[in-house]
Amino acid sequence: MATWLESQFSLNGKKALVTGSSKGIGAAIAIAMAKAGADIVLVGRSEESLKATRDAIEKVGKKSEVLICDVQSKAEISEAFKGIDQLHVDVLVNNAGSISRSPALETTLEDWNRIIDINLNSVFQISQLCAKSMLSRGNGRIINIASLLSFQGGINVPAYTASKHGVAGVTKALANEWGAKGLNVNAIAPGYISTDNTEALRNDPDRSASILARIPLGRWGNPDDLAAAAVFLASPASSYINGEILKVDGGWMGR
Repeated sequence: MATWLESQFSLNGKKALVTGSSKGIGAAIAIAMAKAGADIVLVGRSEESLKATRDAIEKVGKKSEVLICDVQSKAEISEAFKGIDQLHVDVLVNNAGSISRSPALETTLEDWNRIIDINLNSVFQISQLCAKSMLSRGNGRIINIASLLSFQGGINVPAYTASKHGVAGVTKALANEWGAKGLNVNAIAPGYISTDNTEALRNDPDRSASILARIPLGRWGNPDDLAAAAVFLASPASSYINGEILKVDGGWMGR
């Protein structure tokens, strides 16, 4: 029989849906939630891209399902999620994201719109679709992946910065509307994490050194550093946390 502490962090009997779960942060969160007891719905652009994550989930004895969807497309989201009520999702993790690096004067509107569609519009659309079922049952969790650029302006990433400020805002707005109805909405703001999105920074010796110099823990983060935070926000242990943007950044924002 589980102790009180174990039950507070358990996801047994829950089902979690994670977008962008083929690799990186999304894969780490999906696998961690499976280890905590949840069955997982994986969302990605191809079934093959999700195979490694699916294998890892099934290796720990949990079930997995797949939704094929490019979250840049509103039409694909509508089609892929049309049966979402029947899946009875308890936890939604809006993780899928992309970044584009260019000075503001060189950023095309096409690229701007692509980043906003992936990073922000999909978050709102998928949250709407999943929340209907959660609200009808009177409980659920939505966890959005924000960024340190939800608080700062950054350099040469205007669309990404705008989108992540938007993620922080929509997290608070939905938390205000849905909290009293049993649906907690929070976000995680990762610091500098070793993923494909930060490869260019890590490969630039000067930029990487300047980043590390500001991080009190003295290292780049990794996707597993975020996984436990996501499990916490999905679990009973965080039942009185709502509208929070949780920074997991090694202390960067405290400097």
